Amino acid sequence: MMPTVFITGIDTDAGKSVATGLLARWLCTAGYSVITQKIAQTGCEKYSEDILLHRKLMGIAPTDEDREALSCPYLFSIPASPHLAAAREQQRIDPEVISRAAETLEKRYEYLIIEGVGGLYVPLNESLTVLDYLTRKRYPVILVSSAKLGSINHTLLSLEALSRRKLKVLGILYNEFPPEDPLIAEDSQQIFKRFLKEFGYQDRLISIPRIDFDGAALPHVDFSNFFI
Repeated sequence: MMPTVFITGIDTDAGKSVATGLLARWLCTAGYSVITQKIAQTGCEKYSEDILLHRKLMGIAPTDEDREALSCPYLFSIPASPHLAAAREQQRIDPEVISRAAETLEKRYEYLIIEGVGGLYVPLNESLTVLDYLTRKRYPVILVSSAKLGSINHTLLSLEALSRRKLKVLGILYNEFPPEDPLIAEDSQQIFKRFLKEFGYQDRLISIPRIDFDGAALPHVDFSNFFI
């Protein structure tokens, strides 16, 4: 298994945070020390809401790394694309700050699960996108998708972009929320598997069931297929 994995999505609200938290939980259950990172968060103050969701899904309290801002190096109050949110607060996102924080986390934990922001072409600053950062770091990628309208187009474009940059894709996490017609869901999954193979990847797809945050037990999701 690889010690660092990057979770990206086909767009905003694809389910990256839930996917990141559940993968971290699965690794914790397997006996590994695990930490997550959100490279940048907008629309929040003091703490990253996504990091707090990761910790909730992992069943742990916020960590020292959360308080040190290692798990979310950039936090902006304005709910906008990170490049704009940073500029509105007279800041500029420096990828080296994110990278150094990740390297510190990698030294402290056995596994680091990194959540991106938005989709692959979201700008972090005026000259760098999430995909550019990924290309520099060469992290293996898990792509989060779903059956919602437009997901086929967004998923295939994302796979093509990752393939062109010669990035390793472990597979697709298929978010079952919001629920869709079973026929549409099955068709989408088959298309995603076919195009994974066409782009030179293993046709690995794992479904994430809907999560009830009102006290119900969390569903068990087995991620082992991504790490064969």
